[in-house]
Amino acid sequence: MPSLFLSPSVQEYNPYIAGLGSEEYYMNLIADAMEPYLYASGITFTRNNPDDTAAQAIALSNAGNYDFHLALHSNAAPENLSGQLQGPDIYYYAPSAAGKRAAGIFQDNLKVIYPDPDIVRTIPNTTLGELRLTRAPANLIELAYHDNLEDALWIANNVEIIARNLVLSLTEYFGIPFVEPF
Repeated sequence: MPSLFLSPSVQEYNPYIAGLGSEEYYMNLIADAMEPYLYASGITFTRNNPDDTAAQAIALSNAGNYDFHLALHSNAAPENLSGQLQGPDIYYYAPSAAGKRAAGIFQDNLKVIYPDPDIVRTIPNTTLGELRLTRAPANLIELAYHDNLEDALWIANNVEIIARNLVLSLTEYFGIPFVEPF
């Protein structure tokens, strides 16, 4: 059985536009919705504690023997572009072939459910802690921009669809069948 460290955002003070909630709230809703699909597909997992810091999540991930580390986030544009940017960004640690392969799978599958598939991107990175400091191959997915109303509503209205899509991507990465929960 493949094992996953699932790390939804711990940023409770990162608010969505129009008072829709917070990054931590929605990323944990998505992680909650992923659980039945993970169980059904035979992927064991551990989740971070929402009260911990990102550094504590990295330490917990590294204390285990995980096959993949998945960090779930939503994005915010720089102040001068606030509300103007959109789309999922899938980050992977630049030197990691496994991370790059996983990012490509997530990208392909998110293009199927995101309203504008042309702006779903993979981005190599060497600075993000959840990519650089984790022992397991990792992706950090910024699912959409929470300071953009269309993107924030897309996340809020598609929690289940996003969760299913992420687990489908994980099963493809692990080379195992995707199983719908009963």
